[in-house]
Amino acid sequence: MKGFLERSGQEALPLVLVDGEVALAGRYPKRSELTRWAGIKAPEAAQPKALAALALIAAAAEQGDYMHFLTEPPRFLFFTGKGGVGKTSIACATAVQLAAQGKRVLLVSTDPASNVGQVFGETIGNRITAIPAVPNLWALEIDPQAAAQAYRERIAGPVRGVLPDDVVRGIEESLSGACTTEIAAFDEFTALLTDAALTQDYEHIIFDTAPTGHTIRLLQLPGTWSGFLEADKGDASCLGPLAGLEKQRSQYKAAVEALADPLRTRLVLVARAQRPTLREAARTHEELAAIGLSQQHLVINGVFPAGEAENDALATAIYKREQATLVAIPQALQALPRDQIALKPFNLVGLDALRHLLVDTDATHGADAIELPTRINAPDLSTLVDEIAVDGHGLVMVMGKGGVGKTTLAAAIAVELASRGLPVHLTTSDPAAHLADTLEGSLPNLALSRIDPQEATAHYRQHVMDTKGAQLDAEGRALLEEDLRSPCTEEIAVFQAFSRAIREGAGSSW
Repeated sequence: MKGFLERSGQEALPLVLVDGEVALAGRYPKRSELTRWAGIKAPEAAQPKALAALALIAAAAEQGDYMHFLTEPPRFLFFTGKGGVGKTSIACATAVQLAAQGKRVLLVSTDPASNVGQVFGETIGNRITAIPAVPNLWALEIDPQAAAQAYRERIAGPVRGVLPDDVVRGIEESLSGACTTEIAAFDEFTALLTDAALTQDYEHIIFDTAPTGHTIRLLQLPGTWSGFLEADKGDASCLGPLAGLEKQRSQYKAAVEALADPLRTRLVLVARAQRPTLREAARTHEELAAIGLSQQHLVINGVFPAGEAENDALATAIYKREQATLVAIPQALQALPRDQIALKPFNLVGLDALRHLLVDTDATHGADAIELPTRINAPDLSTLVDEIAVDGHGLVMVMGKGGVGKTTLAAAIAVELASRGLPVHLTTSDPAAHLADTLEGSLPNLALSRIDPQEATAHYRQHVMDTKGAQLDAEGRALLEEDLRSPCTEEIAVFQAFSRAIREGAGSSW
């Protein structure tokens, strides 16, 4: 056994030996496997002690105790990953399991496109709401727009009727931009990390986050805003939104400390057995480790079961591709505690599905009976490209929920248009962009670009200093330079870069 562990590493645990031989590695056994190894043909024939042992192991599996990321969970659990990898399902299943253990749990979604309410069949929204079917569980969906409106009212409300109307309108105007929306949503997020009065009733707070790029931004903000305020920045155009931030200086400092404390915070990186999602998980691991989030776990979700790949050519190809991907997992992720969740045959909506997600269930459990239509009346992609190509130039925007295939579809359309001799510029505004990974090569007539937030921000700052700054004296330039260091600048810069990409391509290409 020692030699086996030396060769295979901790990923081989838990390890089951039968008659001195390794019978299973990397997961806890199923009930059927235990009965087979024990030689039990029927429960009536089993010895009482053997049955008791089987019951204990089965109960442990049903409670999800075999998942590394659920071992001694800290108060704050963050689930993040590329869109569509299963963050929401795993976060909800985790919340249900902890609540079933008698823990009071608050499940928070920071995703603007949250579907936590859909999973539980409840209307949740921007308020803490009890989940009636799950004792000890409450949920909250942070709504950036509602948070921004409340934030604006907190600042402008007290001066209405006190200051002249034109002054109040000026304050409201200064609070109308993207900067205010970002600060307001971030304000609610940090309150959940630091406000004892708000969260004292909960033993665990689970965050179901937006797709990776937005989550990195969110988790970096406490340190960014804290440093910005400590340097006494924000004297110009962000004055309105920042007026409410100064009061929160200690809250942001406490949020930084909470995020960096491994005894209080654990980050769960969710991926699929696919190269793009694992590469993104590796980037996320490194970026968030750099700001102090060192307590990280990796969960690989939806892994195709070996037993289901035996009698179908497509299933076999998927299984082999996934296993090859897992063997070549990025080096940055290899040392992380790792869990694998098998692909389930049932829809992950409702309590029964959530209770079975984190356990190794029979392949037929809960499988939905689906009646397929005899014919699906939908045009193929080539027909769509024919229609797009008619004018010879234009703008195509591919949008959708995370994980539905936006990047793949955008790349496929671009490649087809380019192959027809049309000049194509393929770009992305996704903070976690991976167009280059999807294409893995170059083609004639196809230009590829990515709006890099850091590069766009640096370009925007320099442009503003060279134009507006040129008309100011030394003191004015210093104030402008300080204001441009605000994290809000990134939102403006990325939007301008996106607009520029559209403008430069208009009329001459796709």
